[in-house]
Amino acid sequence: MFLKKLKILNFKNIEEANVSFSEKLNCFTGNNGSGKTNLLDALYYLSLTKSYFNTNDPLNVRYNEKFFVLQGEFYVNGKSENIYCAYEKEKKKIIKRNDKAYKKFSEHVGLLPVVMVSPGDAVLVTGTGEERRKYIDSVISQYDKEYLYELIKYNKVLSQRNRLLKNYMSSSYFDADTIDVYNTQLVASGNKIYKKRKDFIAELMPVFSSYYDKISQFKESVSLEYKSHLEDREFSELLDNNVDKDKMLGYTSKGIHRDDLILKINGFSLKKSGSQGQQKTFLIALKFAQFKFIKNVTKINPLLLLDDIFDKFDAERVAEIIKLTNNNFGQIFITDTNPERVKKLIEKEKESFKLFNVSKGKITEMQK
Repeated sequence: MFLKKLKILNFKNIEEANVSFSEKLNCFTGNNGSGKTNLLDALYYLSLTKSYFNTNDPLNVRYNEKFFVLQGEFYVNGKSENIYCAYEKEKKKIIKRNDKAYKKFSEHVGLLPVVMVSPGDAVLVTGTGEERRKYIDSVISQYDKEYLYELIKYNKVLSQRNRLLKNYMSSSYFDADTIDVYNTQLVASGNKIYKKRKDFIAELMPVFSSYYDKISQFKESVSLEYKSHLEDREFSELLDNNVDKDKMLGYTSKGIHRDDLILKINGFSLKKSGSQGQQKTFLIALKFAQFKFIKNVTKINPLLLLDDIFDKFDAERVAEIIKLTNNNFGQIFITDTNPERVKKLIEKEKESFKLFNVSKGKITEMQK
């Protein structure tokens, strides 16, 4: 799969852009705040119907404008896929595939797989379990439609159950029959989600470990541990046994919505024990493993978006990352503030490439 052309109008700080890409390597240089990351986010948006950084669409509209438009011409297994997205403030967003509007945006997810590597990924280390659950969900949803549908159902029922529990706190009236209905629905979807998450992490772990070893030159050992309330108890039993607690709290305290992914280095917490470089290596290896996993399942090369990933790395790790990107991926988009570093990367790329300069939201192709 590759993206041939991209059109942008009023997306974040990019007023207007019409760009054609190389099928292999595309590099974007420019100062911080120039719009490089926003360009990658536009690609991500067209793939997954939302921004990587900001799911509040009004904030994705260029300052003093009322709308944004994104258009991309993709090729998947030799077939053209034209994707159009338009959002206007206070109106419903529109996403079309080959001029036909989607009824549900979830129908689009998985058509154009994408992997984004960004400094913002640090939240997977420093943030809460919610951030790590979002990561797991975003990966599995790109290759498993059933998982996405079950996740949507689960979250809808969970919201309804929590609303009923909150009403009990204010009215002291408890609708036990409705709670039983919600419990049955949560268990049906939750068990499926739990199994798919567990299987995914088990299969991802050896691939992730292999990438980390290559980048770090076998200097550390790493692991991923999936934690869930469902490990030791049946979900239905957890809900029944904790209903009095939930009534006091006003929300559902047990379930797969509390799952977490434990990140470790040399047997210890990555957050507490890992250096900045080690944490960054961990996250890049995780995303590269995600790429390979999705590729193996879907038989499609996802787009690989690398946003300012080389900062704060030693020369050895940069060299290993460059070596991996040269040999193992399809179409790559890289941003960097350091033009010299980009030139070195391009010198190693024997296949086609394009180099762009980004300044104040303007994107200009540079001569080779």
